[in-house]
Amino acid sequence: MDNVFLKDFLMLSDIKTLLCIGLLVALFVVMNKLQKKKVNFSKRMIIGTVLGLILGLVIQAISGFAANPMDITFVAETTKWYGLIGNGFIDLIRMLVIPLVMVSIVHVIINMKEGANIGKLTKNSIIVTMTMVVIAVVVGLVVGILFNVGSGMAVAGGSAEIKEVKNVVDTLRGLLPANPVKAMVDVNIIALVMFSVFFGMGAKRMSKKYYDVVKPFFDLTNALHKIIMSVAMTIIKYMPYAVIALLANTIAQRGLASILEVGIFIVALYVAVAIMFVIQLIALTIFGVNPIIYVKKALPVMILAFTSRSSVGCLPLTIETLTDKLGVNDGTASFVGGFGTTAGMQGCAGVFPALLLVFVANVNGMPIDVTFIAMSIIVVALGSLGIAGIPGTATMAASVALSGVGLAGSFPVVSPVLAIDPIIDMGRTLLNVTGSLTNAIIVDRTLGQMNMEHFKDMNAGANKADAMED
Repeated sequence: MDNVFLKDFLMLSDIKTLLCIGLLVALFVVMNKLQKKKVNFSKRMIIGTVLGLILGLVIQAISGFAANPMDITFVAETTKWYGLIGNGFIDLIRMLVIPLVMVSIVHVIINMKEGANIGKLTKNSIIVTMTMVVIAVVVGLVVGILFNVGSGMAVAGGSAEIKEVKNVVDTLRGLLPANPVKAMVDVNIIALVMFSVFFGMGAKRMSKKYYDVVKPFFDLTNALHKIIMSVAMTIIKYMPYAVIALLANTIAQRGLASILEVGIFIVALYVAVAIMFVIQLIALTIFGVNPIIYVKKALPVMILAFTSRSSVGCLPLTIETLTDKLGVNDGTASFVGGFGTTAGMQGCAGVFPALLLVFVANVNGMPIDVTFIAMSIIVVALGSLGIAGIPGTATMAASVALSGVGLAGSFPVVSPVLAIDPIIDMGRTLLNVTGSLTNAIIVDRTLGQMNMEHFKDMNAGANKADAMED
């Protein structure tokens, strides 16, 4: 079966490839039967996660647990086909990000009651977001020091390249919507949020004097909001299928040898993620939100974050979860949710770069003193601004952090960590998304807008995805 047509075009040159694709199809059949039996969405998400993990391990076993599984033909072919399902789903979700954010924010503003304070929403969002990311940085540093990550490793060379680093002033200016179209292309969510806020405020202001003129725009925006939410739910209903392919790919593409090499770093990262998640739950409790109910309702978006590794890709479901399940105000959900995909990500731009700084310092034999810790907190917190929430951007956060503390020349040292990036990226992205959820809830509570009765209703939004399937 080794010819150009099968190997390079169809990518089906190995019988093992057909076997693995057949296994995925078989699992899809199982998932479809569960759907027809009306097994609820959250349970199907959990089942999909378990099936994806098992499938990934099966592929690893067939490959003989190779150190470099992507060098094996059937693994490369299988993961390419799996990517059509998993990454294709993420592409469909990301397709909705820009119209959803822009339409949602304009929709909220034009329907906002008189006296609503957008300035207070912005101020509270920034304060809560930056406070939480500083806590995440401290957690990352403490865990890194306790686990002594990087100690005992030789200074390694590598092909890793440091990204171009912008100073803080240019980073902040880059968030301004100088060109809304370019902001859409670059998925600059903060710029789009700002543009949408100004656009919505302009429409709202004109409605006071020229309501008859702007009414068609109001009607169009309200209709677009309904349509986009409907499209989002139509796509989201396929998430349990995508989760199987996404997780199987992540496990299959990484050999056990590369995982074990930096095993301590992986363990430390997930310990830090767990600690920060507990801190988020404590913060919710302080603001009068039941953490158990929160976890039960947020579970589907948490699973998508873990398997998709894309904060931006999760944004439509993040906003839908906040509004339909958790009772958060539409405006707060859209604003804080969008803001959290670019600034103050607690995983990719908080815990991870802090751990990486300790890792590099230990590899180089540098002392980790009070000055190093203070510089790290400031640099990583400021560097969390403007980091887009898509796979791979944690590398940019790492570049900013290393440059900020004078370790730019040591970037090749992190090559072993970057080699297993997808494995640690799952935990980072999970924390990014739960951070956005937590921040939005806290902000809405400080504004006194969260519908607690809706939050306590366990059936609120629970059957929406299932209803779309009927």
